[in-house]
Amino acid sequence: MKLLNLALGILIPPVGVFLTYGVGTTLFINIALTLLGWIPGSIHAVWAIAKQEQMNDSVYK
Repeated sequence: MKLLNLALGILIPPVGVFLTYGVGTTLFINIALTLLGWIPGSIHAVWAIAKQEQMNDSVYK
């Protein structure tokens, strides 16, 4: 699932963020950044998805 979310975060940033966080502040920030440009949206999506995965990994250890 992590690889799919990261791939979607690069290709279609809001979709990757939505699948990771659902509807919320992070999604709206990502949509705004994607409207400003695909690269800022992709960078934010990859960062947000990686951060969430890191938090999930630390909780389950």
